[in-house]
Amino acid sequence: MSSIFDVSSAVSRRNFMRLFGAGAAAAATLPNFSQTAFAQAAGQAAGRRGMGERPMMDKDVIVISSNENPLGPAPSALAAVAQAGPTGGRYDKYGVGPGVVKTLSEQFGLKPGYVQLYPGSGGPLDMALMSNIGPGKGLVTADPSYEQGSRAAMKVKAPLKQVPLNAKYEHDVKAMLAADPNAGAFYIVNPNNPTGTMTPKEDIIWLINNKPKGSVVIVDEAYHHFSTHESIIDQVAADKDVIVLRTFSKIYGMAGVRAGFAIARPDLLEKFETLSGNVSLRNTASVSLLAAAAAGASLRDPELVPLRRKINTDIREATLEFLDKKGYKIVPGSQANMFMVDVKRPGKDFQQLMMKEKIAIGRTWSAMPTYVRVTVGTKEEMDKFQTAFVKCMDVPPGAVNASLHSELYIPSELHRA
Repeated sequence: MSSIFDVSSAVSRRNFMRLFGAGAAAAATLPNFSQTAFAQAAGQAAGRRGMGERPMMDKDVIVISSNENPLGPAPSALAAVAQAGPTGGRYDKYGVGPGVVKTLSEQFGLKPGYVQLYPGSGGPLDMALMSNIGPGKGLVTADPSYEQGSRAAMKVKAPLKQVPLNAKYEHDVKAMLAADPNAGAFYIVNPNNPTGTMTPKEDIIWLINNKPKGSVVIVDEAYHHFSTHESIIDQVAADKDVIVLRTFSKIYGMAGVRAGFAIARPDLLEKFETLSGNVSLRNTASVSLLAAAAAGASLRDPELVPLRRKINTDIREATLEFLDKKGYKIVPGSQANMFMVDVKRPGKDFQQLMMKEKIAIGRTWSAMPTYVRVTVGTKEEMDKFQTAFVKCMDVPPGAVNASLHSELYIPSELHRA
């Protein structure tokens, strides 16, 4: 059964649809598996997170609000899942999960013990944060940025400092250090969520080299594959006080499958276990055989990232060009699968207008209250977005019925499985 671990294929433009069909056909050979397995896993994870029931979405709504990848898992990942499926009645006796860790470690020149595989990056992000902050050890984040950092600080009653992005929408690392010279952790999202903008690697290295002793720099690289910048993972290999988070939810199209990494020195990863002395993270945060098979195949697919990066870049830049020509104000420099645009009114009001047009766009941030975040969808989806956006921008501000705010559910990655 070693072929389960070895599944990988170069997915060229010419072969993409052929392989996609092959992967789908293979998945269909497993009774009810291709239709239900991923959905069941996501539903179980949602239950563990206590998210409760959420309204069902109208199937006609275009969802560009959650920073998901509409392409879904790659053909190589689908083929690996279909091949691994028949062994799902056993534990991972062929070492698929450890094989994924070995593959990533080899790709970045990391020693054994520096990588841990999890069901997504949200859980290990909380563990990275909460194992390094507390009432006497603060957290410094950018503003606006992904809210999980500030939520973790509130949960553990850690002092929180939120520092505005600089004029280029980058993390202002010197201002972050000045905000709390004794912080336990500095949280950087790169590319940043929601702006999609990159913070230069040299700036992050400056923070690593100048931060207080005993603190850590946590770098969330969930969207890194969409950019062409260098990762900060080499600083982990150099044994610096850095924790890097990676996920398969974005460019790899596996948001519902759930797989991600925490990458750090072993002593920093071991601190995750201190969050609960009575619960084994090995049992509560283990990755399924099928998710590991998909993750491994995705990592070993040499054309997956460059092909999907180009697809995303082409569609994003075409959309931004359209908005710019129409005179709408955007945040420049996005290198992710999202961008922000000024809608000249409270962002939540505009969300509701777009939902009436069956387009679900992303939320707003208090630091930029009139901007909304938009996920890059397919070309067809973004064409429909453009039409609806112009129509809604023509509606005078203040014309939204306030009662709609409680009636319309808009998906978000904050509600992920």
